[in-house]
Amino acid sequence: MKKRVFLDKKAIDRTLTRITHEILEKNEGCEDLCLIGIRTRGVFLAKRIQEKIKKIEKKELPLGILDITMYRDDLFKIKLPVVKKTDISFDINNKIILLIDDVMHTGRTIRAAIDALMDLGRPQKIQLAVLVDRGNRELPIHPDYAGIFYAIETGEEILVKLKEIDGKDEVIIVGTQ
Repeated sequence: MKKRVFLDKKAIDRTLTRITHEILEKNEGCEDLCLIGIRTRGVFLAKRIQEKIKKIEKKELPLGILDITMYRDDLFKIKLPVVKKTDISFDINNKIILLIDDVMHTGRTIRAAIDALMDLGRPQKIQLAVLVDRGNRELPIHPDYAGIFYAIETGEEILVKLKEIDGKDEVIIVGTQ
């Protein structure tokens, strides 16, 4: 199996810094902005963005954790789904919700996340930030903020590793070619 590092620790940090500045610019600051990380790696990316916003704006934004397991459209394929806790301890009504995930591909994860959010309230707006956009949508859902775009070749896969759970920060491309 062939493997190459696409983003290293420094590149991931620079990418998240750029995304953070884009978020603040597009929203003219951080008023009414709430961050929600999609389990698992989206949560850690959301925490990093929260810290960057805190340094820039001197304000700590609410941060929630969203588990989408029961909203997946392929749940029937999973023999024993593991449902983890959704932890959103703030009111999402009339807030600008920034959903954060590591990799976006078909759009199905984000559709599930939006369905889960709508069960919790009615946000003013939902925006999406991803570290990697790998294209090939099956649904008409696109990120507002994307760190990098990489259309994978047949036989390739993108893996995001974060130090909080994987011991190191890197985005790698693995493939059979």
